[in-house]
Amino acid sequence: MDTASCKSRGRRHMPLMTTTPDTTAAQASAEAPRLLPFGNRFAELPPAFYTRLQPTPLPAPYLVGFSDEAAATIALQRPVAGTDDEAFLDVFTGNRIAAGSQPLAAVYSGHQFGVWAGQLGDGRAITLGDVPAADGHGRIELQLKGAGKTPYSRMGDGRAVLRSSIREFLCSEAMAALGIPTTRALAVTGSDQRVMRETAETAAVVTRMAPSFIRFGSFEHWYYSQRFDDLKVLADTVLEQFYPALLRQDNPYKALLTEVTRRTAELMAQWQAVGFMHGVMNTDNMSILGLTLDYGPFGFMEAFDARHICNHTDSQGRYSYQMQPRIGQWNCFALGQAMLPLIGSVEDTEAALAGYEAVFEAKQDALLHAKLGLKTSRPDDDKLIDAMFTILQNSHVDFTLFFRHLGNLQIGNPAGDEPLRDLIIDRPAFDAWAEQYRARLRTEDSDDAQRRLAMHAVNPKYVLRNYLAQVAIERAQQKDFSEVEKLLAILRRPFDEQPEHEKYADLPPGWASHLEVSCSS
Repeated sequence: MDTASCKSRGRRHMPLMTTTPDTTAAQASAEAPRLLPFGNRFAELPPAFYTRLQPTPLPAPYLVGFSDEAAATIALQRPVAGTDDEAFLDVFTGNRIAAGSQPLAAVYSGHQFGVWAGQLGDGRAITLGDVPAADGHGRIELQLKGAGKTPYSRMGDGRAVLRSSIREFLCSEAMAALGIPTTRALAVTGSDQRVMRETAETAAVVTRMAPSFIRFGSFEHWYYSQRFDDLKVLADTVLEQFYPALLRQDNPYKALLTEVTRRTAELMAQWQAVGFMHGVMNTDNMSILGLTLDYGPFGFMEAFDARHICNHTDSQGRYSYQMQPRIGQWNCFALGQAMLPLIGSVEDTEAALAGYEAVFEAKQDALLHAKLGLKTSRPDDDKLIDAMFTILQNSHVDFTLFFRHLGNLQIGNPAGDEPLRDLIIDRPAFDAWAEQYRARLRTEDSDDAQRRLAMHAVNPKYVLRNYLAQVAIERAQQKDFSEVEKLLAILRRPFDEQPEHEKYADLPPGWASHLEVSCSS
């Protein structure tokens, strides 16, 4: 596997079938489980957009994790052992095809680490189809990641391993609980079948959910192929299904780029505000809906370092924490280049992209004011915030714990700052900053109790630290999935105190400093 691409590769092959050649369509239909009312809007696009194929079965699948919250968005119940669990496991491992499902792998291209990589596509993901959202608004696509080779696998085996599948499952749901736009994860299924990465590991499949998995790279694919008719088909589909109000604009394609740019800028601000680092912000990993897409070597900031690189494959630091906002903008410009033939002029394309910085800065400013418990905005607030980040950087303060403890600060009782001061090496610098912060709070007659509630509602106590995921993974590798379920339950309430789970909010243990994640994660 080419770790610089973070995509599975493999040779072109004939799709594997789950039914024998002499099985009739009527027989297959009669045998197909009817778990959900499947359709497939993506399959209505021209055949050049995808390849129809069957997932490759895995032997003896078992359930590793299930998200009741994600399932509720499509009105699906948790499978009950001894009843419908076998059908669920088969469908969401790829061993059987549900009624109405039309499995396919989508083609797209992209820039990877700033370099044009050409054609990519779903190398180990197969979209089963889409189902109605439980709230009656739109449809949700269900996609199996790790379901076997596709024509876009290049040199890979098309599989995902238990380790990476658990990480994606937990982080997708953790991000949703944090209120950050993201794809969701319905379930993880495992199998004892071995696959090779750096070492031999067991295979797994994670079921991902989103209104759409269309990416910036989907547009780039048709632009760089000079197939502008297909580019228009894609853009019209996105507009009709997800941005219908924009069709009334004088230039709907310009309006689409403007809206995607806005959503991307706000998403980057939300990532920065919780210390989330994606790790592989290639254009093929950027959602046209402004969702967090493709969880690989992600991480949540612990000891603060603006230059921190969560992906040890990223030797140049292109996707470091401090670079994420800039790369988000770079990716929007790549999308703008791809949409230029539709928008019609360089000037209109630039105008659509021009709002990125202002949107990002406004969203970041609002989020930081909320994290600091400030109800108003003053001209000198940027100095207070900059000084705070200087302290975080110089003392490498734990990002999550700093803001959580800051919510407990009392205006009239500096002696109560000790839990917060204990996180900081340069305590005189913090004391001087805290005095300025208290003075700022007094300017708006801040109430300690009210501010604490407001700050704790936006500053999580629990995030998916890498060591927590690693503990759950190691137990799961021994067929103990209880920690996956426990961690999921904790992370779905990240802002609650949960005193019974206090240790999950502690500083990471010493051994965690040796953990590394890469494109194989």
